[in-house]
Amino acid sequence: MTWLGWALLSAVFAAATALLAKVGIKGIDSNLATAIRTTVVLVFTWAIAIGLEKHNGLAQIGRRSWLFLLLSGIATGLSWLCYFRALQMGPASSVAPVDKLSVVIVIICAWLFLGETLTPAKLLGGGLITAGAIVLAFA
Repeated sequence: MTWLGWALLSAVFAAATALLAKVGIKGIDSNLATAIRTTVVLVFTWAIAIGLEKHNGLAQIGRRSWLFLLLSGIATGLSWLCYFRALQMGPASSVAPVDKLSVVIVIICAWLFLGETLTPAKLLGGGLITAGAIVLAFA
């Protein structure tokens, strides 16, 4: 499968995450809900890594990769905590589009820090995502 297939599956599972979480957090603290979800992700992903015997590669991971993976994990945790709190407070159909402004932030940061090309199509697409998020957030 190509990157596009995996990205589409990611979008489907992200949508399921928002909908399932919105129902699941009713009546409980959003931080506790995030901790439960994170525990499930931890167990699930390690089961896959061990089941596919990918855990043997731990020794080959360099210090730089460890650092950036750890920072990415912290960013993920903070994102999830904020996302679950937002879901608890607002409608999923408004929270999810605002969360997807991360796409626009990635486009800009990938251009600034990773040297990726900022094409007119990416500018237009990012602008449309921004406009769509604003419309959906206040619809």
